[in-house]
Amino acid sequence: MKRPIRVLVAKCGLDGHDRGAKIIATSLRDAGMEVIYTGLRQTPEMIVSAALQEDVDAIGVSILSGAHLTVFPKIIHLMKEKGMNDVLLTGGGIIPEPDMEQLAQMGVGQLFAPGTATSNIVNYITQWVSANRNF
Repeated sequence: MKRPIRVLVAKCGLDGHDRGAKIIATSLRDAGMEVIYTGLRQTPEMIVSAALQEDVDAIGVSILSGAHLTVFPKIIHLMKEKGMNDVLLTGGGIIPEPDMEQLAQMGVGQLFAPGTATSNIVNYITQWVSANRNF
């Protein structure tokens, strides 16, 4: 790869618990990725806008509020509107397995539950970007 993988890490809605997002952001950075952390209380529109402006390879959304079936479809819709068809949308948090499967059918990448080894997340993003992005 000619440049580091660029990942936007975001927290959507009123969910104010960002410890996990910060741990993931730090782990991705330590793995050599460029990380843009948007901070708390982002809307789907703000997340997609920032991802577009920053020319990211992946968007990682941390969500603990239970709004995953609202947030992820909205982000996917906005990404498609902006032609971001080669950008990975992944994330994690408190998301039941049936909901993860439903979101995968909509085009969301792998979702990670609390306690997932950060190396698994790093490997997933690295492999996805290598297979799907051309830079």
